[in-house]
Amino acid sequence: MGDPNISEMEQKQIEIFRGMSPEERLKMAIQLCHMSRNLLAEGVRKRHPEYNEQQIKSAVFKLLLPDPLFQSAYPEAKEILP
Repeated sequence: MGDPNISEMEQKQIEIFRGMSPEERLKMAIQLCHMSRNLLAEGVRKRHPEYNEQQIKSAVFKLLLPDPLFQSAYPEAKEILP
């Protein structure tokens, strides 16, 4: 039987993931990554309707990257607010 700390739905998801090939799991992870970036971009658009697409991309990267890395990779975008 399954782990009592995991819901029936979570247990089913685990079973499905275990039945997937490594390539299928990787493809799913990439899709989730794209989806999360799209959701972050939508949040930035709502908070900053004045931003153009490049500023939105910069704000998303600012949310995803540690600040020192963001500052060194995108010095021109240091004033961007996420």
